[in-house]
Amino acid sequence: MTRRPHSPSMMTLWGPLLAGTVLLGLTACGEPVPADPLVCGNARRPEVSSLSVSSLSQCGPTADFTPINSYQGEFANVQDAEDAVVLIDGRCTGTLIEASAGPVVLTAGHCVGLGDWSVLVFNHEDNPDGEQWVTKGRVIEQSLGPDYALIVPEVLPAVTPVLLTTQASDRLAIIQHPRGKPKAIAEGRYLDACDQQLYYVDLDTLVGSSGAGVLTRQGYLLGIHTDGDCDEKGRGSNRGWTAAAIVEASPYLESADIAER
Repeated sequence: MTRRPHSPSMMTLWGPLLAGTVLLGLTACGEPVPADPLVCGNARRPEVSSLSVSSLSQCGPTADFTPINSYQGEFANVQDAEDAVVLIDGRCTGTLIEASAGPVVLTAGHCVGLGDWSVLVFNHEDNPDGEQWVTKGRVIEQSLGPDYALIVPEVLPAVTPVLLTTQASDRLAIIQHPRGKPKAIAEGRYLDACDQQLYYVDLDTLVGSSGAGVLTRQGYLLGIHTDGDCDEKGRGSNRGWTAAAIVEASPYLESADIAER
């Protein structure tokens, strides 16, 4: 049977309908979601950049920091770890961790120098749940590969040190002092780990966040934040060194100080 050609009126009708369908599809899809970056495709260790930019990385169009005493998110156990987070010399963040040889502040190696005396400020936060407490600490270990340092406080604060872990959770949180401001928390998604590096996405950091502990849902320290490499369009990832790499390199820390928990 011979098919009749479409009439001009039918062609006129189908044109707007097809265009409308395409436009509706584009509207429904919205902006494309950035694909996860390839972070373990090569074994190259990232270089540590200068202190002023190494941790500067807002992942996405907004800076998603929440003052620690206003936080009501899914990381309930992280609140138990926040008292151990410390502002170091007004420019970096550290965490008092549990160790067999005695509690010690863990931070990034590019924040301090070996033998330095640093100013440690605990409880620097909005609506503090206690008085701000200040002491000094001596840097007993410092390295750039892995990028970490250990500081022994002159006087130990009355806080519970955080435990180290080798076990990642699907989401992570960082309690930090972005730009040296009062303590805040940001959270994001665990991406991958390789070559002693830990990668995470959609987890904001800024200058001042260097050395902050990367915490699991259970409130254990999986690693420390050292470098930022994402942008305001949500591309790229931030990264740090694993606690396992730090324990392996450290003369002070012991294998018993870290566990799969």
